[in-house]
Amino acid sequence: MLYTVRELADAIAVVDRTLRDWLAAGAPHFYDQTGHIWIEGRAFADWIVSMRKPKRERRLTDKEAFCMRCNEIVELVDPRASVVRGNLRMYKGKCPKCHCGINRGIRLPTPFNNTNNTEGTLE
Repeated sequence: MLYTVRELADAIAVVDRTLRDWLAAGAPHFYDQTGHIWIEGRAFADWIVSMRKPKRERRLTDKEAFCMRCNEIVELVDPRASVVRGNLRMYKGKCPKCHCGINRGIRLPTPFNNTNNTEGTLE
């Protein structure tokens, strides 16, 4: 099915300007003889799927963090843990490649989150 910019923006609940930015970024569309923009729905949906970032392949271990400068997962050098509040912990360390400081927050599991245990006691 063919859509105008306004029709598709209303259908997917985005602002017209956002959709026009996507078209400028390479979303499939074409112009008719009068200069109006038309977007084929299935091709646009396929383009959106192709632009999604892939899910993380694995979870980070306790001694790993993401270095924003190196833009990759690294193992912390000299990690130090501190309690922030309740089950929230902060791991601080250094990147082995660029030696910048890295902080990583971790929430520890609580023993009472077990849905099978309704009495609130540990087994």
